[in-house]
Amino acid sequence: MARNNEDLRRKARSDYVFRRFTQATIAAAYGLSEATVGRWKKAAKDDGDDWDKARTAHVIAGEGVEAVVSTVVEDFMIQTQAIMDEIRDGEHTTQEKVAMLVSVSDAMTKMAASAKRFAPKVSELGVAQDVMTKLLDFVRQEFPHHAAAVLEIIEPFGERLSEMYTT
Repeated sequence: MARNNEDLRRKARSDYVFRRFTQATIAAAYGLSEATVGRWKKAAKDDGDDWDKARTAHVIAGEGVEAVVSTVVEDFMIQTQAIMDEIRDGEHTTQEKVAMLVSVSDAMTKMAASAKRFAPKVSELGVAQDVMTKLLDFVRQEFPHHAAAVLEIIEPFGERLSEMYTT
């Protein structure tokens, strides 16, 4: 049984590093819990085998830095879309929604700044998101009664910007 378990760990690592599977995908593929895959990954890291570093090294060696930046941006945009869905569909006040959008815009700006040297389009998206953040701050401070209208416009426009700058 231990041998079978070790084989599964090796396969899970291989899928994570070389095929860029998520922990959830690996868990589903092998009938494991996501927590088990997470424990294996953490134990490997504690033993000096960082799956994330190995994955990044493999991508850089095989596809270049642009692919790494693209993957990071793609993952970030998936998370951003989930937050945008929560803003749109969740039960939040307008003020909470504006605060969430400001937070997402700030995170986007920081992510874009860190990737700036590697991918010029990502830098452009960061500037666009920074302008959106500044607009939201301005409306919140100077015209709070218009916050709902700006929110209605900014949400779909933010999605359009993301599509324009990440495709």
